[in-house]
Amino acid sequence: MANVSRIFDLLQLYRGDYSAKATVFCNKKQGKWHPLSAPDYVSISERIACSLVWMELNPGDRVATIMSNMPEWNCIDMGIMLAGCVHVPVYPSLSVENYRFIFRDASVKLIIVGCKDAFVRINKALDGVDYSGEIVSIEQINGTCSWEDFINRGNNQTDFSKLAALHKEITPDNLATIIYTSGTTGNPKGVMLSHRNLVSNFTTVSGILNGMHVTKALSFLPLCHVYERMLNYMYQYLGISVYYAEHLDRIRDNLKEVKPEMFCAVPRVIEKSYAAILRKGKNLNGLTKMVFFWALKQGFKYNIEKSHRPITRLKLMIADYLVYRKWRMAFGNNISFIVSGGAPLNPKLIAVFWAAGMKIIEGYGLTETSPVIATGNFEPGGVKFGTVGPVIPGVQVSFTADGEILCRGPNVMMGYYNRPEKTAEVIDADGWFHTGDIGEMVDGKYLRITDRKKEIFKTSGGKYIAPQIVENKLKESSFIENVLVVGENRNFPAALVVPNFEYLKSWCHAKEINFTNSSEMIRKEAILNRIQRDIAELNQSLDHTSQVKKFTLLDKEWTVQTGELSFTMKVRRTYLSEKFASVINAMYSDNPEVHHRRKEKKKKKAKKPKGK
Repeated sequence: MANVSRIFDLLQLYRGDYSAKATVFCNKKQGKWHPLSAPDYVSISERIACSLVWMELNPGDRVATIMSNMPEWNCIDMGIMLAGCVHVPVYPSLSVENYRFIFRDASVKLIIVGCKDAFVRINKALDGVDYSGEIVSIEQINGTCSWEDFINRGNNQTDFSKLAALHKEITPDNLATIIYTSGTTGNPKGVMLSHRNLVSNFTTVSGILNGMHVTKALSFLPLCHVYERMLNYMYQYLGISVYYAEHLDRIRDNLKEVKPEMFCAVPRVIEKSYAAILRKGKNLNGLTKMVFFWALKQGFKYNIEKSHRPITRLKLMIADYLVYRKWRMAFGNNISFIVSGGAPLNPKLIAVFWAAGMKIIEGYGLTETSPVIATGNFEPGGVKFGTVGPVIPGVQVSFTADGEILCRGPNVMMGYYNRPEKTAEVIDADGWFHTGDIGEMVDGKYLRITDRKKEIFKTSGGKYIAPQIVENKLKESSFIENVLVVGENRNFPAALVVPNFEYLKSWCHAKEINFTNSSEMIRKEAILNRIQRDIAELNQSLDHTSQVKKFTLLDKEWTVQTGELSFTMKVRRTYLSEKFASVINAMYSDNPEVHHRRKEKKKKKAKKPKGK
């Protein structure tokens, strides 16, 4: 295998070991899957680099892309770096103000868009920005440089010669990309990552696939986010064909069409998939329903170390034949494992997926760490449910006195672009990056994340609350889709609760509860009492000071598009606290519309909500 020390060295693999691959990347257009072959990938990437040289872009110049996932994204990514330029990938759905800030901050020299919607927003954002470059578009749009024209501009021997000379000057420590993170307050920060940062990460993380047979992966998280981007490089490093899903709503259909062995997701995607399976199970009747929940129970009890015991194996075989194999069919019937990152996933969900033959491994990291710090793997002892696995080779982890995780290694960013003072705040004199996350080591080997340091708050009584722990516990209820726990400088924790509307509608139908819309539905006393019951039961497994005392049901789902969730589907706490300030204040008044936690006798053992 060719030596890879710079990201674009991956192309050497597609000139050599993987040169015969008919599908490097593939996406679906007009109902058909369109592959990009290894020769075309190499050729188009080099032609783009030559075009940038022809356009007189210099090494270090910033090129911004505003595109959804598609094969062309990769050709552009490689082309930019082959020319010694810096790739600035930007989310297609950012606000005009954020676009304007990024274009100014990065002083971009060229902008490439994927579609007309992005072009319209970009034009607005460029008002007042000192930008004299062109706009290149993948789609045919008047007033832009066409894709065909762009990739053919530098198709001559002179530009190829200049390119060859450039390559000799690009070292692993050169800046490869600036990734702007969407902060909860203020302007986004540009994270500078070198070739070494990303190469060290994807070559090391590729080790998690040792012993696994993987030829195809489905990709649907945005490539402009470092998580999917690093994995995208890992796929290329291992010669895995990448298929880009049409849309989040089409993932299950695309899984059945592509039949990949793996995909990577954030917890919310896995939780929604599980909720769909659970909903079907609860709509069954008689013996079939009993068998479904018996199999679910076996899954919740799954333990890697004990799974080979004869009686356990027998139960799992029966559960697999009667239930689990149907679940796998819903995922394309070929999934071996799933990588989850971005936030903690309920260990019970991980266990039940393992029992069903779809092994979930969790990873942990940040944009500033390229991103992986720790991840589970398939070596013996490589996974422990409830943790994010061992720290990856070559990376060091330490902890401050208050439990904050520190990281040091070749994956730690070069710094924040144009923000030396912000860089100094997070990288100390000894090279330790302060993650802002609280964690601990389990059994001296596995890293467990407990919460974000900045998200932990103190009640007026002086008690510290880790909201993410409480939120994840409440989301164990089948009735609850999303939660925001609040209570800073207040008497007690309270929660904004978004119901699982699909499940709730099904439950109302079974109980013959009539309603005309979601707003009316959540005001029904039977529904309020049912969700209150789940919260009361789940509260029992939390410390008394962390238990939610009041909650309010909301009538609309939180989404990325409407702003309540980040691009990795995490709750945006500051935004939500401001948006629902009056609702939150009402929970700390005597408002009769606010639901209180039912006062029940403390149980010896918490019961799992049955959702019936």
